[in-house]
Amino acid sequence: MRKEKQEVKEEKNDRGLYEWMQALVCSVLAVVLLFTFVIRLIGVDGHSMLPTLQHGDRLLVTTSIIDNDYEYGDIVILRKDTFLAKPIVKRVIATSGQTVDIDFRTGSVYVDGRLLDEPYIAELTFTQEGMEFPLTVPEGSIFVMGDNRNGSNDSRDSSLGTVDVRHVIGKAVFLLFPGEDAYTGEREYDRIGPIRGTEDLPVGLTSQQRERA
Repeated sequence: MRKEKQEVKEEKNDRGLYEWMQALVCSVLAVVLLFTFVIRLIGVDGHSMLPTLQHGDRLLVTTSIIDNDYEYGDIVILRKDTFLAKPIVKRVIATSGQTVDIDFRTGSVYVDGRLLDEPYIAELTFTQEGMEFPLTVPEGSIFVMGDNRNGSNDSRDSSLGTVDVRHVIGKAVFLLFPGEDAYTGEREYDRIGPIRGTEDLPVGLTSQQRERA
Protein backbone atom coordinates (compact mmCIF):
# COMPACT_ATOMS: atom_id res chain seq x y z
CA MET A 1 0.00 0.00 0.00
CA ARG A 2 2.80 2.43 0.94
CA LYS A 3 4.59 1.64 -2.32
CA GLU A 4 1.44 2.35 -4.35
CA LYS A 5 0.97 5.71 -2.62
CA GLN A 6 4.59 6.62 -3.38
CA GLU A 7 4.15 5.71 -7.05
CA VAL A 8 0.99 7.85 -7.29
CA LYS A 9 2.81 10.78 -5.66
CA GLU A 10 5.75 10.47 -8.07
CA GLU A 11 3.32 10.31 -11.00
CA LYS A 12 1.61 13.53 -9.82
CA ASN A 13 4.99 15.24 -9.43
CA ASP A 14 6.02 14.18 -12.93
CA ARG A 15 2.71 15.41 -14.36
CA GLY A 16 3.07 18.74 -12.55
CA LEU A 17 6.64 19.19 -13.84
CA TYR A 18 5.54 18.36 -17.39
CA GLU A 19 2.66 20.84 -17.23
CA TRP A 20 4.98 23.53 -15.83
CA MET A 21 7.54 22.94 -18.62
CA GLN A 22 4.76 22.96 -21.21
CA ALA A 23 3.46 26.29 -19.92
CA LEU A 24 6.98 27.75 -19.92
CA VAL A 25 7.66 26.65 -23.51
CA CYS A 26 4.30 28.04 -24.68
CA SER A 27 5.00 31.36 -22.94
CA VAL A 28 8.45 31.67 -24.51
CA LEU A 29 7.04 30.76 -27.92
CA ALA A 30 4.27 33.36 -27.55
CA VAL A 31 6.80 36.08 -26.66
CA VAL A 32 9.02 35.14 -29.61
CA LEU A 33 6.07 35.23 -32.02
CA LEU A 34 4.87 38.54 -30.53
CA PHE A 35 8.24 40.25 -30.99
CA THR A 36 8.74 38.71 -34.44
CA PHE A 37 5.41 39.32 -36.14
CA VAL A 38 3.54 41.93 -34.08
CA ILE A 39 5.84 44.38 -32.30
CA ARG A 40 9.53 45.22 -32.16
CA LEU A 41 11.78 47.34 -29.99
CA ILE A 42 13.90 49.81 -31.97
CA GLY A 43 16.49 52.32 -30.76
CA VAL A 44 16.91 55.72 -32.42
CA ASP A 45 20.46 56.12 -33.72
CA GLY A 46 21.42 59.70 -34.56
CA HIS A 47 19.81 63.14 -34.47
CA SER A 48 17.88 63.25 -37.73
CA MET A 49 14.50 63.25 -35.96
CA LEU A 50 15.15 66.12 -33.54
CA PRO A 51 13.25 67.62 -31.83
CA THR A 52 10.61 64.85 -31.92
CA LEU A 53 12.98 61.99 -31.10
CA GLN A 54 16.36 61.97 -29.41
CA HIS A 55 19.36 59.76 -30.03
CA GLY A 56 18.98 56.72 -27.78
CA ASP A 57 15.18 56.80 -27.56
CA ARG A 58 13.70 53.31 -27.32
CA LEU A 59 10.58 52.87 -29.43
CA LEU A 60 7.82 50.30 -29.54
CA VAL A 61 7.10 49.56 -33.20
CA THR A 62 4.13 47.77 -34.76
CA THR A 63 5.45 45.67 -37.62
CA SER A 64 4.41 46.08 -41.23
CA ILE A 65 2.87 42.61 -41.07
CA ILE A 66 -0.06 43.92 -39.03
CA ASP A 67 0.02 47.64 -39.88
CA ASN A 68 1.14 48.65 -43.37
CA ASP A 69 -1.24 51.52 -44.06
CA TYR A 70 1.09 54.53 -43.94
CA GLU A 71 -0.18 58.10 -43.84
CA TYR A 72 1.21 61.60 -43.70
CA GLY A 73 2.77 62.21 -40.29
CA ASP A 74 3.49 58.57 -39.42
CA ILE A 75 6.94 57.92 -37.97
CA VAL A 76 8.31 54.80 -39.60
CA ILE A 77 11.39 52.61 -39.30
CA LEU A 78 12.84 51.39 -42.56
CA ARG A 79 15.91 49.65 -43.85
CA LYS A 80 17.29 49.80 -47.36
CA ASP A 81 20.68 48.10 -47.54
CA THR A 82 21.75 50.02 -50.65
CA PHE A 83 21.32 53.23 -48.65
CA LEU A 84 22.31 52.20 -45.12
CA ALA A 85 22.67 48.77 -43.55
CA LYS A 86 21.04 49.72 -40.23
CA PRO A 87 17.41 50.79 -39.71
CA ILE A 88 16.59 54.50 -39.93
CA VAL A 89 13.70 56.47 -38.45
CA LYS A 90 11.85 59.05 -40.58
CA ARG A 91 8.46 60.74 -40.97
CA VAL A 92 6.09 60.04 -43.84
CA ILE A 93 5.52 63.21 -45.86
CA ALA A 94 3.70 61.80 -48.89
CA THR A 95 2.27 58.49 -50.09
CA SER A 96 1.50 56.78 -53.41
CA GLY A 97 0.33 59.14 -56.16
CA GLN A 98 1.01 62.35 -54.23
CA THR A 99 3.33 65.01 -55.61
CA VAL A 100 6.02 66.58 -53.41
CA ASP A 101 7.61 69.92 -54.19
CA ILE A 102 10.22 71.73 -52.08
CA ASP A 103 11.21 75.36 -52.40
CA PHE A 104 14.72 75.30 -50.98
CA ARG A 105 14.96 79.09 -51.06
CA THR A 106 12.13 79.53 -48.57
CA GLY A 107 12.36 76.10 -46.94
CA SER A 108 8.74 75.33 -47.83
CA VAL A 109 7.36 71.84 -48.50
CA TYR A 110 4.27 71.27 -50.65
CA VAL A 111 2.21 68.13 -51.15
CA ASP A 112 -0.24 68.16 -54.06
CA GLY A 113 0.21 71.91 -54.27
CA ARG A 114 -0.66 72.58 -50.63
CA LEU A 115 1.88 74.12 -48.26
CA LEU A 116 2.59 71.92 -45.25
CA ASP A 117 2.45 73.53 -41.84
CA GLU A 118 5.02 71.48 -39.92
CA PRO A 119 5.20 72.26 -36.20
CA TYR A 120 7.26 69.10 -35.59
CA ILE A 121 10.41 70.15 -37.51
CA ALA A 122 13.59 71.62 -36.05
CA GLU A 123 13.95 74.18 -38.85
CA LEU A 124 12.78 74.85 -42.38
CA THR A 125 13.91 72.66 -45.27
CA PHE A 126 16.90 74.32 -46.93
CA THR A 127 19.16 71.33 -47.67
CA GLN A 128 18.96 69.84 -51.15
CA GLU A 129 20.37 66.33 -51.50
CA GLY A 130 20.13 65.42 -55.17
CA MET A 131 16.51 64.56 -55.97
CA GLU A 132 14.67 66.76 -58.45
CA PHE A 133 11.34 68.33 -57.57
CA PRO A 134 8.42 68.29 -58.07
CA LEU A 135 8.35 64.53 -57.59
CA THR A 136 5.38 62.16 -57.76
CA VAL A 137 5.54 59.20 -55.36
CA PRO A 138 5.26 55.88 -57.25
CA GLU A 139 2.65 53.27 -56.42
CA GLY A 140 3.57 51.22 -53.34
CA SER A 141 6.07 53.80 -52.10
CA ILE A 142 6.35 56.66 -49.59
CA PHE A 143 8.36 59.86 -49.39
CA VAL A 144 10.04 60.37 -46.00
CA MET A 145 12.08 63.07 -44.28
CA GLY A 146 13.65 63.56 -40.88
CA ASP A 147 12.26 66.27 -38.60
CA ASN A 148 15.77 67.72 -38.28
CA ARG A 149 15.54 68.75 -41.91
CA ASN A 150 19.04 70.14 -42.37
CA GLY A 151 20.64 67.27 -40.47
CA SER A 152 18.90 64.33 -42.11
CA ASN A 153 19.60 62.08 -45.07
CA ASP A 154 16.24 61.00 -46.43
CA SER A 155 14.09 60.89 -49.58
CA ARG A 156 15.72 64.11 -50.79
CA ASP A 157 18.87 62.01 -51.24
CA SER A 158 18.96 60.32 -54.63
CA SER A 159 20.54 57.21 -53.07
CA LEU A 160 17.35 56.68 -51.06
CA GLY A 161 14.63 58.55 -52.94
CA THR A 162 11.06 57.35 -52.52
CA VAL A 163 10.91 54.20 -50.42
CA ASP A 164 9.15 51.01 -51.43
CA VAL A 165 6.90 50.08 -48.49
CA ARG A 166 8.47 46.61 -48.52
CA HIS A 167 11.52 48.26 -46.96
CA VAL A 168 9.46 49.52 -44.02
CA ILE A 169 9.95 47.54 -40.80
CA GLY A 170 7.06 49.18 -39.00
CA LYS A 171 5.45 52.22 -37.44
CA ALA A 172 6.63 53.81 -34.17
CA VAL A 173 3.69 54.02 -31.76
CA PHE A 174 5.13 54.36 -28.24
CA LEU A 175 8.25 55.81 -26.62
CA LEU A 176 9.34 53.33 -23.95
CA PHE A 177 12.52 54.98 -22.68
CA PRO A 178 13.98 58.39 -23.50
CA GLY A 179 17.51 59.03 -24.69
CA GLU A 180 19.52 61.99 -23.45
CA ASP A 181 18.45 65.37 -24.77
CA ALA A 182 20.88 66.55 -27.47
CA TYR A 183 21.13 70.00 -25.87
CA THR A 184 20.75 69.49 -22.11
CA GLY A 185 22.08 65.95 -21.73
CA GLU A 186 19.08 65.14 -19.51
CA ARG A 187 16.53 62.37 -19.95
CA GLU A 188 12.99 63.73 -20.12
CA TYR A 189 10.91 60.94 -18.65
CA ASP A 190 7.68 62.83 -19.23
CA ARG A 191 8.17 62.05 -22.93
CA ILE A 192 7.37 58.39 -22.26
CA GLY A 193 4.06 57.49 -23.86
CA PRO A 194 2.28 57.27 -27.22
CA ILE A 195 4.06 58.98 -30.08
CA ARG A 196 1.85 61.74 -31.37
CA GLY A 197 1.70 62.01 -35.12
CA THR A 198 -0.34 64.12 -37.51
CA GLU A 199 -2.42 61.25 -38.84
CA ASP A 200 -5.68 62.92 -37.84
CA LEU A 201 -4.82 66.30 -39.40
CA PRO A 202 -5.37 67.01 -43.11
CA VAL A 203 -2.39 68.14 -45.15
CA GLY A 204 -2.05 71.90 -45.40
CA LEU A 205 -3.66 73.02 -42.15
CA THR A 206 -2.28 76.11 -40.47
CA SER A 207 -1.13 76.06 -36.85
CA GLN A 208 -4.35 77.77 -35.72
CA GLN A 209 -6.47 75.25 -37.60
CA ARG A 210 -4.44 72.39 -36.09
CA GLU A 211 -5.13 73.70 -32.60
CA ARG A 212 -8.86 73.87 -33.28
CA ALA A 213 -8.76 70.37 -34.76
